[in-house]
Amino acid sequence: MSTPPPGFSLDRIGQISLVVHDVERAVAYYRDVLGMTFLFSAGPTLAFFDCGGVRLMLGPASEPRFDHPASILYYKVDDIGAAFATLKARGAIVEREPQRTADMDTYELWIGFLRDPDDNVLALMAEVPVPKR
Repeated sequence: MSTPPPGFSLDRIGQISLVVHDVERAVAYYRDVLGMTFLFSAGPTLAFFDCGGVRLMLGPASEPRFDHPASILYYKVDDIGAAFATLKARGAIVEREPQRTADMDTYELWIGFLRDPDDNVLALMAEVPVPKR
């Protein structure tokens, strides 16, 4: 792995924005289904959540050209089976059940996909330790 040149570099994410069309519906989903911590609203069109110290902003596209599907956010969990079961029980929209995606030296990478009510794809990922042989 290479190191960046000395001086200024981007090394921390402060906020991620997801485009939603119905902020009230999105707040209910992210708070009540996904269990994220609601931080605050900014007017009637923006809502903010805490995601492990990174702020997640939900709201409409600021311009029509920005109204497109978002990048996939991968939420790291310890027990992907239990997390998926909990979210499904709360009404999460399942895109793909968790499955083993990669075998690493010390763990298996498991990933499953959900959708929010605005069709944004969300992923859960877990690094499941492999017992020493």
